Amino acid sequence: MADVVMPEGAAPIAAVGPTTRPPAAPEVASAWADRRRLADRVFRGALAATGLLTLVWLFFVVSGRDGGALFHGYQVTTEAVGRVAVGFVVGTVLWGWLWYGVKRLLLRKLAGLSGDECSRVFRSRLHEPFDLRGLLAGRSERRVRIADMVGRRGRFLILGLAGFSYVATHVAASPRPDFLVAGFGENLLDGLVGLWVMLALYHSDGFLGRVAYGAQTRIMDGALGRANCLVIFSLWAFFKFAMVALGTVLAGRFPAGTYTAVYAFIWLSYLCGDGLSEIVGSLFGKQKLRVWGLGEVNRKSWAGTWACFLGSLGVCVGFMLACRLPLPWLGLALAVSLSNTVLELFSPRGTDDITMATGNALLCWAFATVAY
Repeated sequence: MADVVMPEGAAPIAAVGPTTRPPAAPEVASAWADRRRLADRVFRGALAATGLLTLVWLFFVVSGRDGGALFHGYQVTTEAVGRVAVGFVVGTVLWGWLWYGVKRLLLRKLAGLSGDECSRVFRSRLHEPFDLRGLLAGRSERRVRIADMVGRRGRFLILGLAGFSYVATHVAASPRPDFLVAGFGENLLDGLVGLWVMLALYHSDGFLGRVAYGAQTRIMDGALGRANCLVIFSLWAFFKFAMVALGTVLAGRFPAGTYTAVYAFIWLSYLCGDGLSEIVGSLFGKQKLRVWGLGEVNRKSWAGTWACFLGSLGVCVGFMLACRLPLPWLGLALAVSLSNTVLELFSPRGTDDITMATGNALLCWAFATVAY
């Protein structure tokens, strides 16, 4: 049998046998090799940035210097290390395993994937050609999107809403000047450890790699699935620095009685708007709006876009009424909802969490400058 010549950078494919798959078509292997190189660049960039952030963190921790709001008085304690360990076991392993199982079940029962296809989906997709078009052939793309959505939003949205409720309750009971960044300094160690875990498992096809990335990584991103996921995790950790500066400015401009509403306008409005966009778009939308970002299939829908706007508006108006805020706050609610919608639609995929929250914070700052 003649040797199969693979494109440069592609992994060799074993000869066809009773328990092996046939070699990927040359064009599939070539396209995968290009995406693999891009995924490697994303990994190296995230590795360098995480290393730099870790060095900055270590400098302030070891030197004991005052690093401002983010590092002020922070120390690595046995309690902090224990919290990180518990967070890894519960948040990454157990919670990730639960939603990995839910997504795998949906892919088998709803989308009709075979056991072997599910195994390929949940591997890193970086060690052998991944043929997304072949996987979708003869299947409902909507059903695959729904499985993606349930895994992603089930894992992230529930944790996000629980975290918001916890912080918002404390803000309402005891307003503090650092209300917008409550817990950021304490959670920085958690975030750094989480980033290193995601980097360590980036190329893993084993159990921990599947549960850490499985629910969160979109099938529709193909070979760039983990690259997109890593960008989201990395940007969120780095974003804490920007929010410390914005939060300090905003706290000095708003009355303490409005802190809960401001917190909801910035955080909850984007959380609900972004989540509803994917939920409604996956269930009911026609994916015709092409967007830019990491992934093989990058499309959104008008239904999801409208869901983002209405969801954000509902949250803002609800908190405005609950906190008995004056009518000018309705203008801020409309501005925040429109900003969330535009940024969710046009931000490069994987960056919208950061752009939406930043846009909301800047709008609140502008509103406070005029109203207070």
